Amino acid sequence: MEYGGNHWATTPWFEAYRESFLQSMPASDHEFLNHYVACMLVVSSSEPEPVEQFLKLSQEQHRIQHSNEYSYPKWFIPNTLKYYVLLHDVNVGEEQRADSIYEEMKQRYGTQGCYLLKINSRGSNRGADEQIPDPWSQYLQKSNIQVQESCEDGPYTVISNKNTDHFIPLDELGNDSKVDVLSNNFKTHPLQLDHTSDSGCFDGTDYLKSNASLHESKKSNTGTPHGMCLTLTDHDRIRQFIQEFTFRGLLPHIEKTIRQLNDQLISRKGLSRSLFSATKKWFSGSKVPEKSINELKSTSGLLYPLEAPELQIRKMADLCFLVQHYELAYSCYHTAKKDFLNDQAMLYAAGALEMAAVSAFLQPGAPRPYPAHYMDTAIQTYRDICKNMLLAERCVLLSAEILKSQSKYSEAAALLIRLTTEDSDLRSALLLEQAAHCFINMKSPMVRKFAFHMILAGHRYSKAGQKKHALRCYCQAMQVYKGKGWSLAEDHINFTIGRQSFTLRQLENAVSAFRHILINDSKQTAAQQGAFLREYLYVYRNVSQLSPDEPLPQLPLPYINSSATRVFFGHDRRPAEGEKQAATHVSLDQEYDSEYSQQWKELEEQVVAVANKSIVPSNFQPTQYCLNKYSDNSRFPLGVVEEPITVEVAFRNPLKVPLLLTDLSLLWKFQPKDFSSNNNGETKELIKSGKDMIGAEVISEFLINSEETKMARLKLFPHQTGELHILGVVYNLGTIQGTTVLDGIDSSVGLQT
Repeated sequence: MEYGGNHWATTPWFEAYRESFLQSMPASDHEFLNHYVACMLVVSSSEPEPVEQFLKLSQEQHRIQHSNEYSYPKWFIPNTLKYYVLLHDVNVGEEQRADSIYEEMKQRYGTQGCYLLKINSRGSNRGADEQIPDPWSQYLQKSNIQVQESCEDGPYTVISNKNTDHFIPLDELGNDSKVDVLSNNFKTHPLQLDHTSDSGCFDGTDYLKSNASLHESKKSNTGTPHGMCLTLTDHDRIRQFIQEFTFRGLLPHIEKTIRQLNDQLISRKGLSRSLFSATKKWFSGSKVPEKSINELKSTSGLLYPLEAPELQIRKMADLCFLVQHYELAYSCYHTAKKDFLNDQAMLYAAGALEMAAVSAFLQPGAPRPYPAHYMDTAIQTYRDICKNMLLAERCVLLSAEILKSQSKYSEAAALLIRLTTEDSDLRSALLLEQAAHCFINMKSPMVRKFAFHMILAGHRYSKAGQKKHALRCYCQAMQVYKGKGWSLAEDHINFTIGRQSFTLRQLENAVSAFRHILINDSKQTAAQQGAFLREYLYVYRNVSQLSPDEPLPQLPLPYINSSATRVFFGHDRRPAEGEKQAATHVSLDQEYDSEYSQQWKELEEQVVAVANKSIVPSNFQPTQYCLNKYSDNSRFPLGVVEEPITVEVAFRNPLKVPLLLTDLSLLWKFQPKDFSSNNNGETKELIKSGKDMIGAEVISEFLINSEETKMARLKLFPHQTGELHILGVVYNLGTIQGTTVLDGIDSSVGLQT
C-alpha cells in the first residue's frame, strides 16, 4: 500500500511526558540512583557567627539523615560528604572578614572540604541598556524557581544530587518551632505519588495531571531574569566553584566509597556460600525491619537491611554508573542480580536486571550486545510479581529508546504495546502512539499497522480527556485509510473526527467530516446511518446558530440528478373534456421523442414562412416549451408573464433511512426590466416586494424513502417582465424519527427568463 500522507517526525509532547515522568520518580529502597551522595552547606559571610551556623547546619543534616522519623530525603551512605560554602556578597560584605573566616574554615574542614564564593560584583542600579546574559534560564526547574523566590535574601542549605536540588532557608533554623516545620517537610517525598490500589500499583500519569498548576507557574517565571547582578567574572567564579567542588570534593569522595565497597566485594569472593549466609545473618541481625504487606509481596517476603552485602554491591554499581564507569557497573549489577535471584528477592533482582541492561548499552565500543531479555524479565517482574506499573513503565521507556537507537523498531513497538493496560488511558495512548511511529519508521514501513495503532492511541487519548491529541491521531490515520475502499473504517474515523472537532469548537471541520460520511456510498446499517444523519444535523444547527447571517449552507442530502432536471413553460395540459388544449407536443408527463420534436420544429417553420410571405427570418429560433438535457440550452428561453414556470427536480436518497424535506421551494433572483422599444431593455427601479414580482409555490412536506429517486415539480409565477435566475432549491432537511431540521440550499441548474 502506498502512503503519501504526512506524520509528525517528532513528538515533543511525548518527550516532555517522558522527561517529567523520569524526573518525578520517587527514591526507593531497592536502588540508590536517586539517593543523595553529598550535602552542600551554605552560609552568608554577613552572618554574625558563620562557623557556628555551619555547625548548626551540620548537626541538622546529621539529625535528618540518621533519625527514623524522616522518610525523605534518602541518603546513599551513612558517611555523607558535607561541603561547606561561604557565600560573600561583594557589594555589601567586608572582603577582609570573609577571607579570615575562610581561613578558619580551611583549618577546621580542610582545603578540599570548603570554598569561598564571591558574587554580586555589579550593583542593581546598572544602566537599562546593559545586556547581561542569564546563565541559568535553560537549567532552572520550575520547582527550584519557586523555592528560590521564597528564600530570597536568606542563607540556605542545598542538598545536592545529580539531578535535583532542594533549598532550605537557614533563617528557619534559629527558631525551634520553625525547625519542626522544616522537619515535617521531609517526612514525605515532595513528588511522592499516591498509591492508587491496595496492590501497591501506582501510575506516573497521575502526577502529571496534578502538575498542571506548576506548569502554569513555570510559564510566569520563564520571563524572569536571574543573576542580573553577576558580571562575567562572577560567572567564571561560579564555574570554578563547581569545578572545585566536583574534582576536589565530590569525585574523591565517590572514588573512596567505591574503593571501600570494592574491598568488601573482593573479600567476599573468597567466602563459601555457608560462610556468606552466616555473614548475612551477622549483617541483618535477628529482626527484620517492619515493612508494609505490599512491599513484602513485591519482594517475595525477603527484605534486606541497609548493611546487607547484596545492597553494598548494588550501591557500588550505582556509584560506578553515576560516574559513567559502565563496564564496572555492569559487572556489579550482574553479580547483584544473581544474588537477588538466588534469594528470590524479585524487586531487587528486577532493578539489577534493568540497570545491567542500560549499563551494557552505554559501554563505549559496545563490547557486548544489548541484553534486551534482561529488560523483558525486569518489566514482567515489575508488572506481574511486584505489581508496580511505575517501575515497569520506566523500563519500557528506557528499553524502547535503546531499541529505536539500534533501528529495532519492531521489537520496540512490541515492547510499548505490552504495557498498554486499562488502568491508565494517558499512558496507554502515549505508548500506542510511539508504537505506531515505530511501525512507520521501519525500513519497510508498515503503514496499516501505523494507522491502526494511531486509531487505538486516539481512542485512549479521548478517554483520557486529551481531545486535541485524539483528533490529531485520527486525522493522521485518515491519511492512510482514505480512498482505499475501506468504507466502514473511513466512516468510523470521520465520525470520530467530527465529534472531536465539534467538542473543540472546530465546527467547520466537524461539518466536513460528517459530510464525508453521508456523501460516500455507505455500507452501514439503517440504524447507524440514522445516527450519523442526526449527528450531522445537530452539528449543522449549532453552526447556523453561531453565524445566523451567513448564507444558507449547501447540504449533501438528498442527491440531485442535474441531468434529469427539466424546465416547462406554460400551463399544464388539461385533459378534461370540453377544455381547449394548447397546440403543442410538449408535456412533463411524456418522454422526449426526437422524431416528434423535429416534426413540430418543421411545422413551426412552415407557419412562420406563411406569415412572412414564404420567407423564414434568418434569426428565427423555434419555440422551446421544455428545457432538458436534449434541448439547445445555449440561449435564454422566453417565459410569459402570469404563466407558470415549472422546474422538475430529480431527488435521490442514497441512505437506508427516509429523508423529510419541508418547505421545499425554488431559490431565485429577479431583476425587473422593461423590454418595450422605447426603453431598450433598461432596468426600471421598482419598489415592490418579492411576492409582487415573482410568486413561488412551496411544498410543505416532501418525503423521500430509503434509496428512492423521486421527482419534485416546483413552480414560479412571474408577475412582470424582467430577468429571472433560478439558483437552486431551498428546504429544511430532517428525519422522520427526530424533529431536527435544517435550512439548506442545494445547487441546481441556473437559467434566465
